[in-house]
Amino acid sequence: MSVESITPYNNGQRKREQITQAFDVLAHRYDRLNRCLSLGIDLHWRRRALRHLQANPPARLLDVATGTADLAIMAAHMLPQTHVTGIDLSESMLTVGRDKVQAAGLEKRITLAQGDCLALPYAEGSFDAATAAFGVRNFESLPAGLAELRRVLKPGGNAVILELSRPERQPAQTLFRFYMRVLMPFIGRCLSGHAREYRYLPASIEHVPQGEAMLALLRDAGFTACRLERYTLGVCTCYTARTPSP
Repeated sequence: MSVESITPYNNGQRKREQITQAFDVLAHRYDRLNRCLSLGIDLHWRRRALRHLQANPPARLLDVATGTADLAIMAAHMLPQTHVTGIDLSESMLTVGRDKVQAAGLEKRITLAQGDCLALPYAEGSFDAATAAFGVRNFESLPAGLAELRRVLKPGGNAVILELSRPERQPAQTLFRFYMRVLMPFIGRCLSGHAREYRYLPASIEHVPQGEAMLALLRDAGFTACRLERYTLGVCTCYTARTPSP
């Protein structure tokens, strides 16, 4: 089963529409649930991933599937010369994100826009770098989404992708499976009142390409220097890649 075939509601709508609906439903509880479900470790993962961009800070950074702008805001703090553009399908998530951007006093350095990551409303070569944190598994087509990411990056541009992944070794693998299949849906339902959305999340994580399979997709999309780094016993993986230099 491919990750593209995993959907929140299985109601016949395109995955794009179902994902938009799911995150619109969760938007106002999403940050609290994220911190709770990850025990706050996701903030460490994001910070560690962004360090890949600090040696050569981009002037313009695109954050796809930006959600409530967690990574965009962190990037603005860690890369003080960078302007960040965040794009997401869910207007409700972006509304929460805009409030956070305003509270952080970063309105001049972060722009949030609604849009489809499979049809980015930007010209070829518009950005120096791109990030995606825990969002590529929600793409309606992962190959098309990665190709679109490649299109809007300048030659020599950097991509940094964070995604949850299945640990390869025991006992972490068994513990992760139990957490994903049993505890996450239970905690998510208790805290949010929405069961279907928190059944979708672990299912999408289990089926998203990971490791060498994800690196192969990045290469097929036209990226070079594709590498991975596993975090926290393999629960999260950071993929880095670059567009070919001229």
